[in-house]
Amino acid sequence: MIRRHVLALIGAALVAACAGTPAQVPEAEAANRLFLVRHAEKAAGDDPALTAEGALRAAALAAALSGEGLTEIWSTRTNRTQQTAAPIAARLGLGVQTYDPRALPAFAAALADTRGTKLVVGHSNTTDALAALLGADPGPVIVEATEFDRLYVIEISADGIVRSRIERYGAPSMAAPE
Repeated sequence: MIRRHVLALIGAALVAACAGTPAQVPEAEAANRLFLVRHAEKAAGDDPALTAEGALRAAALAAALSGEGLTEIWSTRTNRTQQTAAPIAARLGLGVQTYDPRALPAFAAALADTRGTKLVVGHSNTTDALAALLGADPGPVIVEATEFDRLYVIEISADGIVRSRIERYGAPSMAAPE
């Protein structure tokens, strides 16, 4: 009889523990850390380069992430994303790998399935979508004309728990309030 009561108490404690909020994953336990950004400010035209302001933002990104232990850098094939990734790649001696923004579900699965600390440079219409595919809160829609300073920080634990937050880097963009 006592044994049943003890087992019942243990069972109730386990149910209560599972019903609570999930434990936060310490950064050291994250199997994957991902940083997602939209490219920096760009000039007009087809496949434009970064503006001078965009080049400053790319340098600010490099400064912000240089101590994060990046193991991979990803970018689409466009000039603006490649140029946004270039300063951090040069600083760390890493190559910039390319991905197809039209195949985001497969790319998100590949990012989630491999361990490491990764930077992904995308576009206003793909960065928040990629965050969502990774299980992160994408926040409000990126303001295409004016928002260039959003930095998603996504941590995925070994058992698949996703934590995310939105930070800002470089000079403040003129974006919609969050």
